Amino acid sequence: MKQFSDLISAIEITNKTNAKIDALVNYFKTAPSKDKLWLIALFTGKRPPRPIKTALMKQWCMEKTELPEWLFLESYSTVGDLGETIALLLPKPTHKLDLTLSEWMNELKLLKPKSDEEKKKFVFAAWSGLKQQERLIFNKLIGGNFRIGVSKKTLVNALAKLTGIDANQLMHSIIGNWDIDTISFEELIKGTHINYDNSKPYPFCLAYALEKELQELGDPDDWIVEQKWDGIRGQIVKRNNEIYIWSRGEELVTKQFPELVEAMTNFKEDFVIDGEILAMKDNAVLLFNDLQKRLNRKNVNKKLLEEVPIGFYAYDILEFNGNDIRSLPFATRRQTLENLFNSISLPEHIKLSFIVKFNKWEALNAIRDNSRAINSEGLMLKQKASPYHTGRKKGDWWKWKVDPLTIDAVMIYAQKGSGRRSSKYTDYTFAVKKDDGLVTVAKAYSGLTDKEITEISRWVNKNAIEKFGPVRTVKPELVFEIAFEGIAFSKRHKSGVALRFPRIARWRKDKPASEIDTLETVKSLILSC
Repeated sequence: MKQFSDLISAIEITNKTNAKIDALVNYFKTAPSKDKLWLIALFTGKRPPRPIKTALMKQWCMEKTELPEWLFLESYSTVGDLGETIALLLPKPTHKLDLTLSEWMNELKLLKPKSDEEKKKFVFAAWSGLKQQERLIFNKLIGGNFRIGVSKKTLVNALAKLTGIDANQLMHSIIGNWDIDTISFEELIKGTHINYDNSKPYPFCLAYALEKELQELGDPDDWIVEQKWDGIRGQIVKRNNEIYIWSRGEELVTKQFPELVEAMTNFKEDFVIDGEILAMKDNAVLLFNDLQKRLNRKNVNKKLLEEVPIGFYAYDILEFNGNDIRSLPFATRRQTLENLFNSISLPEHIKLSFIVKFNKWEALNAIRDNSRAINSEGLMLKQKASPYHTGRKKGDWWKWKVDPLTIDAVMIYAQKGSGRRSSKYTDYTFAVKKDDGLVTVAKAYSGLTDKEITEISRWVNKNAIEKFGPVRTVKPELVFEIAFEGIAFSKRHKSGVALRFPRIARWRKDKPASEIDTLETVKSLILSC
């Protein structure tokens, strides 16, 4: 446990990805094989069911420490994490327990069917034999919360650095089906349980934001223009009657979208297609807010399939019947894609991206301005002669997004940042008017200069009126213009609306809080889009 505890500490004290990767590599070099497997399982969601309810952990901690509930809750409010609160409040250990991570996990798996009294005895013995940081890890192993800034991609990059194996292959290996009791670490990373050749994707070709006048792009006939949809980019790989779906974040997401897998089985040919995964209903694209309900789901039940059906807009084809065709001109690849889609009858939710017809550059302005009406982010401009690049290459592909929506809101909460900004308030919550009060509509942490952040931090220190752990409630006086890409009604938010990619456009020092927008004004933006 100490080795795993030291790894968590090393990861938590840095916000630099390379430092986290180095810490992971060092752990993989020195930890026992089963501990390595459990680390991968814990960080990729492959963990056993929670053996103990968190309410019991809280109850047992108060019993062990003889603290009244109000004092425990006050401590919890200050710390902000239940596992850490318990670890801090418990008395010093009376003895030393020296179990490996895999031994602890095996003990916790055996604990699940036992009585509450047996579980309590086990937990008390563990708390009494572990140091504070190790107790924290133990509590997190029970609670299932390892939000420490290690994504699947970071984990995979560490394994790639350790082994020299392709990162995408490693991603497929660790996301695929494997049993921690029957596979070794070496077998897992080598992918003995998968056929990577069938699933291997390509690096995505990315676009730059348009930074010049349309006329500077040359002859309109040299370009193909498409809608820029607000979903998630994905590559659908079909080889040897096997189908895999990769996200742009290099994650294997096949199981999340069974309707796409089913549709792709209609094709006889093999291919790798690049496109956009979208929430679609009645032949129309839904908002990203709807798509989010389907993302990162371990199990997609029938109800969710019906409530948020998924569609796919195909943009490009990178491989056809075993041949890598990325070097061919985009116009040629597009024709290959059209021939493929026209060869069979496909369900409505599988579509070719629509090519925008225009003769003059000026004609695109009105089309772009109307993008939000069809839940599009704007337009994509692609040179007909362009190959499918790896990453970004300026000049061949441009994204021309619609101008962001904006509202004026007042800051009501502030929280300190992390890393080099841990001493300053950098994360803010904003509100608009509702009746005679205020209601929160967005959180944002980007868009200000270092000088502005320093000025705001000083103001927060002088004007904080309440404290909730790391959060400060402040006087509703500072007004900011908040920019965002889209807006939708939401039952999950108190305001009833959800903003897409909110950020601070500017600090409105010229505007008093009495002149901020109302919730009615904010909601009217949904109807006007």
